[in-house]
Amino acid sequence: MKKVLLVSCFVAAILSTSAQDSAAIKELPVKEYPVLFQQQAAEYRALCYQAFNIALLRLHEIPRRKFRKQKLAIITDLDETIIDNSYSEAQLLKEGKTFTGQWWKAWTARSAATAVPGAVEFLQAAKQRGATIFYVSNRDTSEVNSTLINLKKLQLPDTDTAHMRFLVNTSSKEPRRQLIAKDYNVIMLLGDNLSDFTSAFEKKNISDRFLETDKAHNDWGKKFIVLPNPVYGEWESAIYDYEKGLTPSQREQKRQAKLKGY
Repeated sequence: MKKVLLVSCFVAAILSTSAQDSAAIKELPVKEYPVLFQQQAAEYRALCYQAFNIALLRLHEIPRRKFRKQKLAIITDLDETIIDNSYSEAQLLKEGKTFTGQWWKAWTARSAATAVPGAVEFLQAAKQRGATIFYVSNRDTSEVNSTLINLKKLQLPDTDTAHMRFLVNTSSKEPRRQLIAKDYNVIMLLGDNLSDFTSAFEKKNISDRFLETDKAHNDWGKKFIVLPNPVYGEWESAIYDYEKGLTPSQREQKRQAKLKGY
């Protein structure tokens, strides 16, 4: 009888603990998951290292004589491609605030972003091999100085205004990429957002983004190197059909509508 009672108590304790754990998981707001993944998941680090390892392999496939004879360049995005800004997103969540341009500029003024795992080593290796690095970012031109301070802290190559292409007239990066391509042979592009690679992805709905991704399937992992960003990006805008001014309820409705169950 005592054994049966002990077993029953043990099972009840397990079920109680399991229920508590399940409740604790459900209590955690979904909006925290992407930031926690970027900051706490070893899988995120592994994906970053994987991307830069592949990039390095592609770099070494290019003969050294080509570097000597031509002006070869790598174009890279900054935020969530080379530098990690998850601290800003985490602070917003901690303080229960929403993102604003003013908040973002207060963050970049700190020059405190850390490097995405593997980014510094790859760009240093690319520079040593003979590539010129261009940083094409949609940060505002008012953020150039604070960004340069940040990049220099991380010992990234080509950290000067001559190699920075920030937002001026349009958020599209295509005109800036084309200007670089006039003087350089662009051998590789790095980004966390598909519009970091080609204008074919700009302002496209989800189906068209899939279609364009499939069209470029031979470039992924070769000329196009993608870094993971679960927190924000044009993929999110596509979920909301690029509509601005939606209420939290409307945004939730659109997210629910896009979910594919069984």
